[in-house]
Amino acid sequence: EALAKAKDQGVQNILALRGDLPDGTVEFDPSVGEFKYAIDLVRYIRKTYGDYFCISVAGYPEGCVGPEDVDRDIQHLKAKQDAGADIVVTQLFYDVDNYVAWVAKCRAAGITIPILPGIMPIQNYGGFKRMTDLCRISVPQEIWDRLEPIKDDDRAVKDYGIEVAVDMIGRLRDAGVRGFHFYTINLERSTRMVLEQLQLVPTVHEVRPLPWSPSLSEKRAGENVRPIFWRNHARSYIKRTELWDEFPNGRWGDARSPAYGELVHGEQVRLTADQAAAKWGLPTTVADVKRLFVRYCQGRLDTLPWSDTPLQPESLGIQSGLARINAHGFLTINSQPSCNGAPSSDKAHGWGPSNGFVYKKAYLEFFASPADVTALLARLERCPTVTYYAVTKGGELLTNCVEDGPNAVTWGVFPGKEILQPTIVERVSFLAWKDEAFEFWNAWARAYARDSASAALLADVSDSWYLVNIVENNFQKSPDSIFEL
Repeated sequence: EALAKAKDQGVQNILALRGDLPDGTVEFDPSVGEFKYAIDLVRYIRKTYGDYFCISVAGYPEGCVGPEDVDRDIQHLKAKQDAGADIVVTQLFYDVDNYVAWVAKCRAAGITIPILPGIMPIQNYGGFKRMTDLCRISVPQEIWDRLEPIKDDDRAVKDYGIEVAVDMIGRLRDAGVRGFHFYTINLERSTRMVLEQLQLVPTVHEVRPLPWSPSLSEKRAGENVRPIFWRNHARSYIKRTELWDEFPNGRWGDARSPAYGELVHGEQVRLTADQAAAKWGLPTTVADVKRLFVRYCQGRLDTLPWSDTPLQPESLGIQSGLARINAHGFLTINSQPSCNGAPSSDKAHGWGPSNGFVYKKAYLEFFASPADVTALLARLERCPTVTYYAVTKGGELLTNCVEDGPNAVTWGVFPGKEILQPTIVERVSFLAWKDEAFEFWNAWARAYARDSASAALLADVSDSWYLVNIVENNFQKSPDSIFEL
């Protein structure tokens, strides 16, 4: 029942544990549907749900019960891998050398799936002692010696716990470990501070180092330029560019060089028919679809197929303009207001280091009918500062851009740094994105019965409408000026 609910809600990552026996119970009873061991649960998930779930299982560097169980536990872990487990998450530990040796043993035993070390920053002395005693975790004497004089000072203990975690992760990274699992115990501050000190997340003084969230992948560490089109779909962009040998740093480079990976179909809308109907109703006319987009822009609908989250804070200032053009049939899926030198600390527009200034060109991306596109492009021909691309699902491209090179739509000026241009618009990337953008219509249609009016309407929009992006290159104009077009 729990797994069925998880799938129904779109949950895909499962940590499969046997769990503790209820009080007074000797062992689990398979005859009443209980799983005696975690491997039984792994087998059941794979048999019942195929590859839908990513299954994590527990690993015990110091043995599930004690050190004498380590070798036997490794054989159990190998069996869980063979039954279908995808990832190992380990019990918390503080002896890095022992962990590294344990991983080597696992590899020698044929365990090839990723192993994530379990890191639990020390929060307070009493809780730390209880947890390590309960889990039978060995703690290096140096840690006890450092804790003893500060054990009654919770703040000092937390600070030392952060220091321990940072040191552990540094040593683990030196040993080749690239992924980590944090036990936060609902106390996220220490974990946040650990990640900040490791420079894996921006500090509190630099909340957004870029207008988009940088990948934590070491391979992409220097990446600082991306096309704006995947703004709401970073995971897809990362997936489709994961085979690139290098990533744009400082400039986009030759617009003809990027080779995007294949679009993964079926991942756009993961809702059942009932869920889609509950969220978006049963649209049967273009007017119905317009109303959904308007409601989203007004904050009365939290998601659309193209966006899993409400409008970004910077777009709240142009909310009324967005709602107005959607009501007229220009169905927006991405937008950016102009900005002429806002402080990098600005809550709506800011990003990057302190004491800098950011600039943005107004940008709109939307679907529109052929008749509306024809009328719009005629108007745009009289606007020399506006550039556009319009493309059909089949690839018919209309544009007034003479060059194929990138057009920077976001940039920042910061003390002691070159000008950063992290967001661009360019033709090759737009044509790669358009396949994905149109596929959302088809994925939405598939959420309804194949012969339904809703499915037919959405498929028709996908087949006949244009995807358009517009850039108002005069960033000194007001944010609302782009709607006058």
